[in-house]
Amino acid sequence: MAAKFIELKRRFQEWLSKFAFPNYTIFSIFAIIMGAVAGLAAVLFHDAVELLNEFFFSQSFSQLFFIGSGIVIIIPVIGMLIQAIMIILSPDTAKRKGVSEVIKAVAIRGGYIPFRTTLFHFVAPAVCIGTGGTVGPEGPAAQLGGGLASKLSNIWGLSDSRKRIFTAAGAGAAIAAIFNTPLGGIFFALEIILLNDFQTTTFSALILASVTASAISRILLGNESIFHFQHQAFTDYSQLWLFIVLGVFAGLISLLFIRYSTFLQRLFKKKILKTIPQWLAMAIVGILVGLAGYFYRDILGIGYSAINEMLSNSLGWKLVLILMVLKFLLVPLILHSGGFGGLFAPSLFIGAAFGFLFAYFFNSIGIETNFTIMILVSMGAVLGGINTIPISAILIIFEMTKDYSFILPLMLAVIVSTTIVQMSIKGSIHIKHLEEQGFKIVSGREVNILKKLRVSDVPLKEIELINEKTPLPKIVQKLIASTHDTFYVNNDKGKIIGTITESEIRPIMTDYDSLKNVLVARDVMKPMVVTVNYHDDLDSVLRLLTKYNVDQLPVTKDNMIIGSILRRDILELYNRESLKENLADGITHELSTIDETGTAKIGGYIIREIPVTDAIVGKTLIELRIRNKYGIEILLIKRKKFFVEDEEDSEIKTPNPNLALESGDVLVVFGEESKIKKFENDIK
Repeated sequence: MAAKFIELKRRFQEWLSKFAFPNYTIFSIFAIIMGAVAGLAAVLFHDAVELLNEFFFSQSFSQLFFIGSGIVIIIPVIGMLIQAIMIILSPDTAKRKGVSEVIKAVAIRGGYIPFRTTLFHFVAPAVCIGTGGTVGPEGPAAQLGGGLASKLSNIWGLSDSRKRIFTAAGAGAAIAAIFNTPLGGIFFALEIILLNDFQTTTFSALILASVTASAISRILLGNESIFHFQHQAFTDYSQLWLFIVLGVFAGLISLLFIRYSTFLQRLFKKKILKTIPQWLAMAIVGILVGLAGYFYRDILGIGYSAINEMLSNSLGWKLVLILMVLKFLLVPLILHSGGFGGLFAPSLFIGAAFGFLFAYFFNSIGIETNFTIMILVSMGAVLGGINTIPISAILIIFEMTKDYSFILPLMLAVIVSTTIVQMSIKGSIHIKHLEEQGFKIVSGREVNILKKLRVSDVPLKEIELINEKTPLPKIVQKLIASTHDTFYVNNDKGKIIGTITESEIRPIMTDYDSLKNVLVARDVMKPMVVTVNYHDDLDSVLRLLTKYNVDQLPVTKDNMIIGSILRRDILELYNRESLKENLADGITHELSTIDETGTAKIGGYIIREIPVTDAIVGKTLIELRIRNKYGIEILLIKRKKFFVEDEEDSEIKTPNPNLALESGDVLVVFGEESKIKKFENDIK
C-alpha cells in the first residue's frame, strides 16, 4: 500500500513538473489550495460540533425524556469517556495535541505532522465540545489546518522549508475560517506558530491561505459575525484611563488563569493520574461539567451565545460572575485531565464576563461606561493575555466587530494586559510550554540542537581574498567571474579588514566611468568583519548571521582564517540533525520493548540504556561530544528523583548540551551496536 502511494506521488510530481509555471505562480497556487483545504476542514469541524450538539442535546432529550433534565449531567461524562477510550487506543497520538504540536512540527520536523494525528485531533475535540465540554474549537482547528497542509505538502514532495511555510499557513487559515478574520489568522500564524520568525515569502503564503479560507467560511457559514451587538462609537477619550485599568486587571486575571492551569497540569501529571486511572479522572471532571451545566446551561459548549447575552446586557451580574468563575475553573480541568479543545473561546468568554462586571461596577458608582465597548475590549485583553498574542487579539476583535472607533482603547487594554503577563512569565506562554517539554525554540529553530553542533561539524567554504589596493575594474571582473558572492579584503600584512559584496558595488555602478580609475577595494569595502571560531556552537553563529544580516562569516582557528561558514549549510545540517532528534518520537514502541539487557533492536541499529559511570559524572554533553566521537545519538536521559526507587517515576531529561550528568543517570542511546559498545568500553 505504501509503495503504491509513493509511486502515485512520484507520477503526480512528474506530471506537475511538465507545467512551466514561474516559481512564484506555483507557490501562490499552492498557498491558495492550502487555504481552501484548511477552510473546508474548519467548516467541516464546525458542522461536526453542531451535529454532535444536536445529537446529544436535542435528540437525547426527546428520546430519554423520562430521565428528565438530569440527562445534562450524563452527556459530558459520556463525552469524556469516549475521549478516554481514544487515548487508551492511541496514547502516543493523543499526546500530540494543541497548537504546541504545530509549533514543534514547523520548528523541528520541517513542517511534518502525521496524518493519523490530524484525524485523531479532528474527532476528539469535536466529541469534547459536542458533548458540552466548555472549551474552544480554535486550537484543534489550527492543528487540523496545519496537519492537512503538511499532508498535501508531503504528497507534492515540497522541500522542508516550503513545508514549514505551508503548515503554518494552513494553521493560520483555519483560524481565519473559524473566526472569519483573515488578518487575525495571518498574525496568529506569525505570532504563535512561527514565533515571530517573519519572512517575505512566508507572509505571502499566510495572506493567500487566510483570505481563501475566510472566503470559503463566509460562503458556507455566512458572513455574519459570531457576536451580535449594536455598534456604538467610542468618542469620550477622557475615559481612556478606564481601559488602562481594565488592561491591568485583565492581565492579572490572565496571569492567575495561567498559574492555575500550570498548577492543575502538574497536579494531574504527578499525583492524580498516578493514583487513579485516567478514564476515571476524566469521568469525574465530566460529572463536574455536567453538574455546572445542569444549573447553568450557558456554561456548556463554546459559550458564544452567552457572550451575546452579555453584549445585549440581558444577564444579571451575579449570573455573569458565576459563569466566569465556572469557565475559569472547568477549562483547565478538562484539558489537563485529558480532554481536547482550545483556549481562545474560553479566553473570550472570561474576558466578556470580566468586561461586563467591570462596566457594571463603574456604572454603579456613578462613572458611566458603555457595556458593549467595555465587554469587547475586555475580550481582546484577556484573549491577548492568556495566549500572549497582542497583535492577533487586537485584529481578531477588530475584524469581528468591524468597528474602528474603539481601536485605541482596545490596543491600550491588550498591550497593558499582555505586557503584565509577559513580564511575569518572561516571554510567551507557548514558548514556556515548549521549554517545559525540553524544547527551546528561537527564530523558528530548536536551540538545543544548534547548541550541540559546532562550526567544525559544517563543511567550510573556501574564501576569496582581494587586496585592499585592488582597483575597482578588477573587483567588478572578479564578482562577475567568481562563484563567490562575498569577497574578503586583506591588507599588506594579510589581515582581513573588510568585505565586498554586490551590495557595496551596485550603488557606484551608475558613476562607474568616472570612478573606475579612482576607487580601490579599501574605498568600497564594508569595514566591519565579524569572525567566528572553529569551535563555536551553531546557535551563536546563527545569531551573529541574523544580527549582522549576512549569509556567511569567516572562520578562525588558531587566529588564522581557514574558510567561511554559510547560513544555508547551517540550516541544512540543522534539518538533518532535527530529523535524527525526531527519531525519539517514532520509536515509542521500541523503547517500551527494551529487554532485561536494556536493549531494543531496530533493523541494523539498536537502542540501549547505558548507566552513567564515574568516568563521565559531572561532565556536560558538550564536553563529552558523544555524537562526534562515536557517531551515536542520545535520545533521552533518565534521572531518578530523590527518595524515589520506582523506575517509572524517573524524570525524563531532554539531552540539553549544557546538562551535567549525575550519578544514577541512564543514557538512552541509538546507533550501530559496535559503536555503542565502543562508547560503553571507553566510559568504564
